[in-house]
Amino acid sequence: MNTTVTRNAKEVFDLLHDDLAAIEREFGRDTVSSVRAITEIGEYLRAGGGKRLRPALLLLSCKLMNYTGHGAIKLGAVVEIIHTATLVHDDIIDEAQTRRGRPAANTQWGNAKCVLAGDWLYMQAFKIAVQERNFHILDALIDLTQAMVEGELLQIERLGKTITMDEHFELIYRKTACLFSVCMKMGGILANASEADQQRLAEYGRNLGMAFQIVDDVLDLTASEEVLGKPVASDLREGKATMAVLHALEHCTQTERETIESVLSNGGFNGITPADIVAILSRNGSIDAAYARAVEFSNKAREALCTFPDSEIKRVLLWVPEFVVERES
Repeated sequence: MNTTVTRNAKEVFDLLHDDLAAIEREFGRDTVSSVRAITEIGEYLRAGGGKRLRPALLLLSCKLMNYTGHGAIKLGAVVEIIHTATLVHDDIIDEAQTRRGRPAANTQWGNAKCVLAGDWLYMQAFKIAVQERNFHILDALIDLTQAMVEGELLQIERLGKTITMDEHFELIYRKTACLFSVCMKMGGILANASEADQQRLAEYGRNLGMAFQIVDDVLDLTASEEVLGKPVASDLREGKATMAVLHALEHCTQTERETIESVLSNGGFNGITPADIVAILSRNGSIDAAYARAVEFSNKAREALCTFPDSEIKRVLLWVPEFVVERES
């Protein structure tokens, strides 16, 4: 990541430092249960960190709409708890061994306890959200969780298959972008903003989330295991065809296509290396094509904010898509 992007990222998180710290404390309190295993798993997951990008977006949305109540902190914890619950379930489904450079929770406590802990986290998130006494927030969160679960089921059905680009974009909307969208929209809901402004905020989040996931999928192929905190090319090993791979399948030779499809369908590399796949993607301009599409989505995110008055927070939100596209982890 270039120096300017790194510096700007630090400035953004310095701007949100106190609120993010409050969300972290709320997260810690909200994941305590009378059942020890739930508390242990919740704390393990919280301590695993992460970018906290989703609560940061919710905070920025609230600030853009001039909302100053405590609901921003509560709902910031809610979206991070929901995100954490999805990661627990994803790791079980994917039989993941590592997450963010540490053993995945399911390798420590087993699948049964982690499934139930993930369910508990979902219910706890809704329990906290109910305290806002706002049906619009509950509607948004219910639609979100249904879309995410449906996305996971659709992905399972399509594992090992060469899906269309539209099907792929539907999957990454459901699995990632819908949460970004709801994080932004909730700032508008809390501030009692107009439906039009809420829609613009949601559109910003949706496009940002699409860009984020496309870049995430490229990094899964091109970054190092140390940076990723998990094995390189995990998506391919699990039979997931991401954008760069789908682009290559549309443009590569028959031999190259057979190489990619053998990895997708066999659930492993079997004599083919991740470097071999990356070489195919590079020859066909597929990595560049994926980044170009991510840039398109990031530009659409910026366009969604054009009607909001100029402010420091708007300028930050206009910069965030650059961070998403140019990040290296």
